[in-house]
Amino acid sequence: MRESTIMKIHYGTALAAVALVAVHILMRLTQGFAESLEFESVLANYKFLPYALMLELILILLSIHGFNGLRVILLELKQGPTYEKAVSYGCVAAMVGLIAYGSRTIIMTYMGMV
Repeated sequence: MRESTIMKIHYGTALAAVALVAVHILMRLTQGFAESLEFESVLANYKFLPYALMLELILILLSIHGFNGLRVILLELKQGPTYEKAVSYGCVAAMVGLIAYGSRTIIMTYMGMV
């Protein structure tokens, strides 16, 4: 994939993540702060499907954005075809692992396995 396309994805994920995190914060402000952090309240949030889907989208967007940013930083430190491939594949693997683990947590909580 061309670097210009990757950077467009990076900017798009940043904008989408800012919007969704703003919605997330606004939803937290509808309750008192301490009340929104109570265990039962957190579980209720995960069991509300639209909110769980929004959390999943935030997880995916922030993972893509964050690991792409890390990839860019690491590529600025050193160049070389082997190093660039290793960094790119390593960041993709870490991103997929983080999304899988986070999704597992969201799904298990939604299904009441906690």
